[in-house]
Amino acid sequence: MIFAIPYEQDFTLIGTTDKDHQAAPGDVRCTDEERDYLLTFASQYFAHPVTKDDVVWTYAGVRPLYNDGATSATAATRDYVLSLDTTGGAPLLNVFGGKITTYRRLAESALEKLSPFFPQAKGQWTARAPLPGGNFAHDGVAALVSRLQADHPFLTPAWAARLVRAYGSEAPALLAGTKTAADLGRDFGATLTEAEVRWLMRHEFARRADDVVWRRTKLGLRLTADQIAALDGYMTDADNRALSPAAE
Repeated sequence: MIFAIPYEQDFTLIGTTDKDHQAAPGDVRCTDEERDYLLTFASQYFAHPVTKDDVVWTYAGVRPLYNDGATSATAATRDYVLSLDTTGGAPLLNVFGGKITTYRRLAESALEKLSPFFPQAKGQWTARAPLPGGNFAHDGVAALVSRLQADHPFLTPAWAARLVRAYGSEAPALLAGTKTAADLGRDFGATLTEAEVRWLMRHEFARRADDVVWRRTKLGLRLTADQIAALDGYMTDADNRALSPAAE
């Protein structure tokens, strides 16, 4: 299955391919062969053909699949499988497969499997618990953006929308006490400010520039290599200061 979806306002995300990967997960890359295959396929449907010169970023990931006897990775189940071994009296739960979109359901299924060994467990609860920043109605994004702009008039509509999309109901806390853009500290480019970086380091475990510009946001699409290097230097210095004896 090949798809092309609008991505980060100004881009199109084209994917995917399925290939076996036997090396370390961290070594996976989008190969030239995969890139060219996707470009050729997409060009059959686009009004204007796309070439490798149009590509601004590629990425690849490893999905663990349970070996259910399927003849190919494409045909293999995408669901997770739990296997509980109680040999010797100590439970060993093996988890095969799984993906980020079902991790909560997987976790609850795992705890249900282990419940005989933990009778004090309270049972399933995540269906009623929003994720961090998700404490608002499913149709409440526009209202959050409007309120954020009203409280912080220096925000452009696009900037406010990005913050709400990234942090949801936690966006006001990120901006707490700020009256001007200057109050947010250093500007790293593409509306990424020192205040946001500090928030990501304190609350979302970001430690390097890649954590911020690719894993927590996709601002790497808009920042230059020099800007990303400057951000990495800032974060390294901030980490060193936090770990120094004087900070204790």
